Amino acid sequence: MISEKIDIQIQPVPNSKLDSNEKLELQFGKTFTDHMFVADYENGKWGDLTIQPFQNIEMSPATSFIHYGQSIFEGLKAHATNDGEILIFRPEANAKRLNHSARRLCMAELPEEIFLEAIKTLVHMDRAWMPEGEESSLYIRPFMFGTEEFLGVKPSGRYRFMVILSPSGAYYSKPVRVKIETQFARAMEGGVGSAKTSGNYAASLFPAREGFAEGYDQLLWTDAKDHERIEESGTMNAMFVLDGKVITPKTSTSILSGITRDSILTIARDWGYIVEERDVLVSEIKEGLQNGKLTEAFGVGTAATIAHISEIGVDGTDHKLPEIAGREFSNKMAVYLNDLKRGRVSEYSDWLFKV
Repeated sequence: MISEKIDIQIQPVPNSKLDSNEKLELQFGKTFTDHMFVADYENGKWGDLTIQPFQNIEMSPATSFIHYGQSIFEGLKAHATNDGEILIFRPEANAKRLNHSARRLCMAELPEEIFLEAIKTLVHMDRAWMPEGEESSLYIRPFMFGTEEFLGVKPSGRYRFMVILSPSGAYYSKPVRVKIETQFARAMEGGVGSAKTSGNYAASLFPAREGFAEGYDQLLWTDAKDHERIEESGTMNAMFVLDGKVITPKTSTSILSGITRDSILTIARDWGYIVEERDVLVSEIKEGLQNGKLTEAFGVGTAATIAHISEIGVDGTDHKLPEIAGREFSNKMAVYLNDLKRGRVSEYSDWLFKV
């Protein structure tokens, strides 16, 4: 339940950018709506909750997160139903994960009711920006960063939480080619891999660029110690159908606990599939590609939902997977999740948050 005590001051734009007949650019994260939510933390409490026109923000060159990396974020989506309602998928789970990230980076936690009310109010205000089409959605980006001005390694005493919205199309327009990365590491056990923090993504950029130069769309990261176990992909958790079983790396301090991942595993078990969350060895993926027992590979996440993997590069050799049309599990799941998020199925209705 949303507390009635949450008071958000609203400063609407005089004229929407949509009024100028601006053509919506549905590349992921390229276009932003009229408004943004802002809240500040100081002296142990959150205050100054406002929705204001989308605009640049000013900050001191000594702002702490620039120097020491206290920056976390989330990603979730709003979808339109056939009746014109707007549903948000599992925002409570995002609120909990934001606070997990905050604890790991020694940041202020945000009350769940502020997180939910901020998103609900902002999406309602900018609901005219909801794009049409089965592959489209209103992407929601909540984020938090340290704002105290100092040079010295310690947690910030002040924080800002913001939410911005972006009408977006499909994250991937085609199946992806991936390479199993065995030289560089994205995260390590005991590190911050389970937190959704900006530094994790910065660490992935150089190896990803090297992979792009080789013709790959993404990397499959492996453990930092031995590079023997699959961890996750650059923007997604990784899943496979191997010998008829749905398998995925178990979560750890080096792997992000994905909300789409958790949703798919829950549904798959309810459907009667054998699901294994465990160490997934590079050697067994290579063997499964060679003997044909690996029939499906795909990434799962909020941005991509399900991204089919067409080829996997292992030790300098590319292995093609079966044609996308013949992939029973991931195709069925992709359709079901889309219908679920748009309110077309009755199951898991408690995962949907109505605006």
